Amino acid sequence: MKLPVAVLAVFASVAVIIDATVHFREQFDDGDAWTSRWTPSKHKSDYGEWKLTAGKFYGDAEADKGIQTSQDARFYATSARFEPFSNEGKPLVVQFSVKHEQKIDCGGGYVKIFPSDLDQSDMHGDSQYYIMFGPDICGYSTKKVHVIFNYKGQNHLIKKDVKCKDDELTHLYTLILNPDQTYEVRIDNEKVESGSLEEDWDMLPAKKIKDPEAKKPSDWDDRAKIDDPTDTKPENWDKPETIPDPDAKKPDDWDEDMDGEWEPPSITNPDYQGEWKPKQIDNPDYKGAWVHPEIDNPEYSHDATMYKFDNIAVLGLDLWQVKSGTIFDNFIITDDVKEAEDFGKETWGVTKGPEKKMKEEQDDVERKLREEEEKSKKKDGEGDDDEEEDEEGEDEEEDEEGEGEQDEEDIESEEEDEDKRKDEL
Repeated sequence: MKLPVAVLAVFASVAVIIDATVHFREQFDDGDAWTSRWTPSKHKSDYGEWKLTAGKFYGDAEADKGIQTSQDARFYATSARFEPFSNEGKPLVVQFSVKHEQKIDCGGGYVKIFPSDLDQSDMHGDSQYYIMFGPDICGYSTKKVHVIFNYKGQNHLIKKDVKCKDDELTHLYTLILNPDQTYEVRIDNEKVESGSLEEDWDMLPAKKIKDPEAKKPSDWDDRAKIDDPTDTKPENWDKPETIPDPDAKKPDDWDEDMDGEWEPPSITNPDYQGEWKPKQIDNPDYKGAWVHPEIDNPEYSHDATMYKFDNIAVLGLDLWQVKSGTIFDNFIITDDVKEAEDFGKETWGVTKGPEKKMKEEQDDVERKLREEEEKSKKKDGEGDDDEEEDEEGEDEEEDEEGEGEQDEEDIESEEEDEDKRKDEL
């Protein structure tokens, strides 16, 4: 019996849902109950405090609530546990959202995935982890997405430079690790980097190495150009770089007994031609650049299980921030890429538009307030200038009145002096 295409599509959809496993999901949608699921580290006594909030701007006041760093210049350390699992033979997808609404200057926005033996109450920067993934910003030089895998006890950083978002809006970060040893990094559900573990990390020794027995032949000439043996230096080539200034004259007041023998100052010699070098010609014995032959590296051994972690059980936030205010939300760890895609669309995808609109409206209000303040300051400044002019005018009138009074006093004084002289006569 043939089934309708629509029914087959439903069966296929159900099969995908059944196969997908969500190992961890956190949306902070039940108030303060999140504190019972997350364990703060006590390794340091002064870790920064987390608070539940949607921030200063958001797309949905409830759905956008996440945990936010709340104190400047602090380390932060908290983690959540789930049932241990292995990603052997299946994709591993780690996804979460980050909002740096504080215009972050220096601080982490990444997560760490730990094995089940982690002591959560003692989690710290040196605690061994499986994966470290997410944005890290510090100044203008560091704005990247960390992708670090632990392999045989050593942490290995991706060799590629993966740029992160550095604005104030919420962004979705996704890491996909496949059992065929490939990976993909997505930001806002769009691929920004991909490749293979073997090529983009130095986990394994190089497949090829330079042959230690090979040496460049002694007669190997790798000079593409050589001096022309027939070229000779012209007889009049050598000229001094500087000469005495012919226009300089000894000052009239120069005293050789006091000042020593006078010497004219030096100037650049217009006839100076620099150091002579013979012309270059093609080297007739040139054999090209010598390439060191390579051999198979005896220390290299392919490992088809580099991607595999056997005891994944804890997601941790272990980071430092100079300026606090980052909000983490919408965590999911699953073995199904589509499950993560759909979760991202249902959470960040729904609220990103309204969040951006609210942010733009706030920015517009703040801009108008600044403009009004600037106008007000300018107006106050003009008012101060007018007052100064009025005061100057009053001062001038007072000066004139004072000068008039002084003139009268001077006349009276002169008259008194004249009377005195008359009396004396």
